[in-house]
Amino acid sequence: MSIKIRPEEPSEADAIAALTAAAFREAAHGSQVEHLIVAALREAGQLAVSLVAEDGGAIVGHVAVSPVSIDDGSTGWYGLGPISVAPERQRQGIGSLLMQAALKELRGLGAAGCVVLGDPGYYGRFGFRAEPALVLPGVPPEYFQAIAFGDAVPAGRVAYHQAFDIEG
Repeated sequence: MSIKIRPEEPSEADAIAALTAAAFREAAHGSQVEHLIVAALREAGQLAVSLVAEDGGAIVGHVAVSPVSIDDGSTGWYGLGPISVAPERQRQGIGSLLMQAALKELRGLGAAGCVVLGDPGYYGRFGFRAEPALVLPGVPPEYFQAIAFGDAVPAGRVAYHQAFDIEG
């Protein structure tokens, strides 16, 4: 396996959509609209980071990162997700490579931090942890996690871009 992580190319939007739809098709935690969310973020110019995992010329993974707002006025925070790996390539470390690359990109952009909604056991490996002062309304607090790239963790309600409001 020689996985290459790189920025997406404009011509790869359809391949990324197909990959994302396939990755979430059987996922218990998915809403089946993740591919539409990525497309809406792209169309709105809100994909701050969009990386693909490529193996032998085929796209086998993708991660999207977009700005979030926090009602305490904090700036420079981003939301990671969706992150997708082709079903037949899951549990091979591709998601971990995408996570590490996305966090590195965010640090390079001078981001203050990143939030994610997901399994604490998985995302905790990358430094994410529940921060009681950061709230995503309607979500169990243990599943909404953050990683600060500096000393300060904001306190407030977090809002993702309206693309995340898409319903199937």
